[in-house]
Amino acid sequence: MSENAEIEESAYGWLRGHLAGFIRFDGERVAIRIAPLPDGRFVAPVMVAMLMAGEVVIELPDDGEEDLHLMVSLAQFHDRGEDGRAADRWRAYHGDPPDVNWAFMEVDAAKFRGYFIDGEVFRRPNPLGSEETAICKSLNAGDRDLLRRAIDAAFRIDAADPLVVGADGSGIDVRRQFDVVRLALAEPFTDAVGAEAGLRRLIERETHDRGTRS
Repeated sequence: MSENAEIEESAYGWLRGHLAGFIRFDGERVAIRIAPLPDGRFVAPVMVAMLMAGEVVIELPDDGEEDLHLMVSLAQFHDRGEDGRAADRWRAYHGDPPDVNWAFMEVDAAKFRGYFIDGEVFRRPNPLGSEETAICKSLNAGDRDLLRRAIDAAFRIDAADPLVVGADGSGIDVRRQFDVVRLALAEPFTDAVGAEAGLRRLIERETHDRGTRS
């Protein structure tokens, strides 16, 4: 894999693992949470001023050490009819919205680790398609302790009542009480059985690496 390809994959992985950050528009900077959509776009509740702004940038930071800047285009929609599913998707990830206006978000370009990246890198439809919902339901109906152990192994944090809200073949999104964490899996999966196997491998790998470092 070339250096550029590695940077692009790292940037996309960063985006999928950091769904909360800040949005800048017309000199303002406020907190925002986004959620991925099956077609490769993202969705979020927004302020009217954001929809009117000429330039909108989303910052997805990590304690100030490293961040991803996304230049995005916003398209307003109403949470009724078919588009209402997008709003429901956000609610599944984050709960009750702080604003009543909704927008589809499409990445136009990005800056990451000093590199400029074309927005097409981030517009990736979910390869699981219509199977995603069934996979999430199966994982939530299965061994919740497996989810808790995987989150502890990956992040050293607790998850009292984890809920799988998204799956895309390379990882799963799990909602905790106050946030969403991304469990990136080493091997692609196409069903819940494959996802569970990936979670067990994640636990084994992280436990082994932790023991090696200690």
